[in-house]
Amino acid sequence: MDFTGLFKDSFGSNWFGDQLDDPDLWPDGIKQNASILSTNEKSLVKLLLQNQQHHLFDNWDPLGVNDIKKHEFFDQVDRLHKGYPVKGGLSGYISNARELLRSARQGDNPLDGWTPNVPEGVSLEPFTESYFEYEIAGLREIGSTGFILVAGGLGERLGYSGIKVELPSETTTNTCYLELYCKSILAIQSRFGSNIKIPLAIMLSDDTYSKTLDLLNRSDNFGLDADQITLLKQEKVASLVDNEAHIARVSNNPYEIESKPHGHGDVHALMFSTGTAAKWLQSGIRWCFFFQDTNGLAFHTLPAQLGVSIKLDLDVNSMAVPRLAKQAVGAITRLVHRDGRVITVNVEYNQLEPLLIANGFTKGDVNDSATGFSPFPGNINQLVFKLSSYVSNLNEKSGVMGEFVNPKYADSERKTFKKPTRLECMMQDYPKSLDRNSKVGFTSAPAWLCFSPC
Repeated sequence: MDFTGLFKDSFGSNWFGDQLDDPDLWPDGIKQNASILSTNEKSLVKLLLQNQQHHLFDNWDPLGVNDIKKHEFFDQVDRLHKGYPVKGGLSGYISNARELLRSARQGDNPLDGWTPNVPEGVSLEPFTESYFEYEIAGLREIGSTGFILVAGGLGERLGYSGIKVELPSETTTNTCYLELYCKSILAIQSRFGSNIKIPLAIMLSDDTYSKTLDLLNRSDNFGLDADQITLLKQEKVASLVDNEAHIARVSNNPYEIESKPHGHGDVHALMFSTGTAAKWLQSGIRWCFFFQDTNGLAFHTLPAQLGVSIKLDLDVNSMAVPRLAKQAVGAITRLVHRDGRVITVNVEYNQLEPLLIANGFTKGDVNDSATGFSPFPGNINQLVFKLSSYVSNLNEKSGVMGEFVNPKYADSERKTFKKPTRLECMMQDYPKSLDRNSKVGFTSAPAWLCFSPC
């Protein structure tokens, strides 16, 4: 779908400035419905027209036909506008998308200026004295840790139509993942809590919110008190049909915008905007642990990982597992920028190989002869943050993560998409938001001990 020139040629300069306040200058589809619009809905019309989204009013019915659906359309636009965590709302989203889509089409390297290096971290060997030392140090603080579960997905990839946290974590008792996590938190609280109720925040989406709430209600929160659980609902973002960031509509429905999740990086903005992180800090929580929805082994290495954070005074500590060279898993990498900045952060596997080759690693990502694994360990999205520095950074940057776009092109000139795309962000990119003085590291352990996703 190519909208090039459509809006400029058809509507000219009348679409700019205060003239958009005059419904007589609107496209016919919305002009004939102006009389039923509220003040807020009229402002949303203006917002869309200012951002060259005139096509969203094509094929609208005349006044009196499907009026309820027209109001529902503006309800969705309002959610997309207010729910976008980056400054500018929907206008900001479209502007950011155009810039990122332009870079994607040009083939710009998002890691330009960065040189990859083998990261420095702590490798844990189970049942060794060193492991036990880290574990004991972590157990002293685990009762002051808040838990953040990222659970925005359904189990469709697994042939399951429900929420992933309701899947059984094992087949002996069929204990579901959410029950396992809640009861693990209760056990930690009972033994190490020191009269602190250990909090659990769960980031959800439109797809999972009501089903997760129902599961918690049916199960009496699996023993947790209601005030221990915070549900963070992530809003979706608009899908985009072309390089000019024109918003996609659902097929055969002119009154519904196609929308998709913005990515789990929104968890940081939600921890900030809801005041959850600040509230935890005030209540005596000193650490927070981010984990994924279907990894039943996630808590096994948490005490040792937390011990590493304590002993090294880390602001961010990523859990990693040994990774084979070129394995399709994000890799923990030490990046050094030409301006002197240094970060330890996840690099996606499809970016790591060309980055290594471009910086003198002629063979790219290869296994170490001594270990049989890549020197760049695999990221598993289990993160321990020092809460005080996390809250400080959230207050400064509102938890907004850098975005990326990954359009699938249908032509060699990169003009046409195979399907609509959208902007995304990832929670493991958080170290990119930190200043030079922040301490970031990683902890590695065998996959059998800490990583068993489904």
